[in-house]
Amino acid sequence: MSLLQALAYFAREAAVSLARSLRVSLLAIVTIAVSLFLAGVLFLASRNLAETVAGWRAEARFVVYLAPEIAGEDRERLLASFAGAPWVLGFEQVDAEEAAERFGRTFPSLAELVGEGGHGRLPASIEARLRPATAAEATLYREWLDGMRGAPGVEAVDDDRDWIAQVETALALVRALGVALTAVLIGASIFTISSVVRFTALLYREEIAVMRLVGATEFFIRGPFYFEGLLQGLLGAALALGALFALHFSLKPQLAESIVASAIASRFFSPGEIALLAAFGAAAGLAGAVLSLGREGLPDTRPTPP
Repeated sequence: MSLLQALAYFAREAAVSLARSLRVSLLAIVTIAVSLFLAGVLFLASRNLAETVAGWRAEARFVVYLAPEIAGEDRERLLASFAGAPWVLGFEQVDAEEAAERFGRTFPSLAELVGEGGHGRLPASIEARLRPATAAEATLYREWLDGMRGAPGVEAVDDDRDWIAQVETALALVRALGVALTAVLIGASIFTISSVVRFTALLYREEIAVMRLVGATEFFIRGPFYFEGLLQGLLGAALALGALFALHFSLKPQLAESIVASAIASRFFSPGEIALLAAFGAAAGLAGAVLSLGREGLPDTRPTPP
């Protein structure tokens, strides 16, 4: 029998065994599906959020809010300080009217709060794009920043990079927890598949005994069980991918309306990532089968010589 014929036999026997013990196998399939689904959710959310945060960082602004009564010379001094700082990539002045117009475009439902007759008025400001200061510039940058905060006519200073750094720290923590949780769930899946395959092997102990009596090799005996674990992993991965696609499809109508949905669900798996998730499920199933049928895994039903 050629290798291709043997593989076809393994796949056929694995499918038959899976159909016969569907209730037991379903436990392993659902376990690995839940594990891969949670891993996929964490991966998609962290990947999309990381891309969103990278976009935020690229558009981050350093904003100096000006007091309404700021003197002309104080404003000119601030502009000169921006123009002379080597870490300033560019800056612009934003008056109160333009600030209110921007606010209205970003938050249409709240535009009346800062419009004519509203409850408040947005201050004029100076917005700048900054590059990260080098190690040699660190002291000068801190002095420049402190000077901005204490300058006459300055009401407040806001650096978008501060809260973006906090988001990145939280994202790194979520990723670490996600990796730990995924490892635990995948370990549980492998253990479940191992138990199911071991149980199936015990059910087929008489067939295994006959195969050994006629001289079948251990590879030929174990092959169908390996394929069964692999098939369970693939079915679990397919179930997880279906659930992930359904979740992404349900969130898709909200992408344009919800900042949160747009940040965590803007992009689905690429074809390569789908193949990788399926391969990961198959590998987990195969690992469970190999673990189950270790060196002494199969029941030894060979007759004892006299």
